[in-house]
Amino acid sequence: MRFQLKPILSEIKDLYAKPISTERFKAYISKLQGGTKGDMALPIGGFNPMAKEHILQKISELENLNAEIVMKEIIAKFNSTLDKSPSKEITVVLNIADDLKGGWTNFFSTDFDSKFKLNAFVNRQFCVPYFWTSESYSRALIASRTLEYLKRTLYRVNHPQPKTLEEHLEQEVFSASIENDDDQSYKEANFRKIESYYSENKLSEEYDRIFNFFYGDSGSESLGYKKYGIERPLGYEYAKQIAKIRKRTT
Repeated sequence: MRFQLKPILSEIKDLYAKPISTERFKAYISKLQGGTKGDMALPIGGFNPMAKEHILQKISELENLNAEIVMKEIIAKFNSTLDKSPSKEITVVLNIADDLKGGWTNFFSTDFDSKFKLNAFVNRQFCVPYFWTSESYSRALIASRTLEYLKRTLYRVNHPQPKTLEEHLEQEVFSASIENDDDQSYKEANFRKIESYYSENKLSEEYDRIFNFFYGDSGSESLGYKKYGIERPLGYEYAKQIAKIRKRTT
């Protein structure tokens, strides 16, 4: 297995250079679906086809950071750890989701889907790292985000769709990017509340409980879901902490 980057920023930049119109939307759909209606020839569903000019600024920021060169370096390093069998090649395509001015893009639900609803991507041999228009980009962010999605996709190649909270957490423990991570907040955080919540609910398959574990009450409230009293640290931070503990003990 190996991963291979498909550069997309220049192509998407040309698309967004077109005026917001039916023609731009049709060009986007053509790229997304290829010649087959309802299919996915190119995984660019995270891009808002009718995004305003600010998306061009975010693309330029990534280009100025040589984002796709950074991604290629991370992919090459990751490939060196994998089985050299050429049986499967997975194409990596960066996406930028517009949670800043995209009226229909809720960060929390879109982020959840990008991490857990991967069957359509994995079945077509795609890996789709998500970035956000609200983010401040850096080379370190690009590297860690790419690595997380590479590991997440690899995990899902070998594991079915997670159902329980426990299965969701195991995916994120595997996917956690902890190399060169000097974030001290994890050492100072009190994980007792999130750990207790996990212990009580790890066999649950209820979407709202699983969602709340990873995004807390603020994420749940934004979508009208039931709140369970979860704030920081959240499930993703707990997953990273578990990954660090397992690394130290192996």
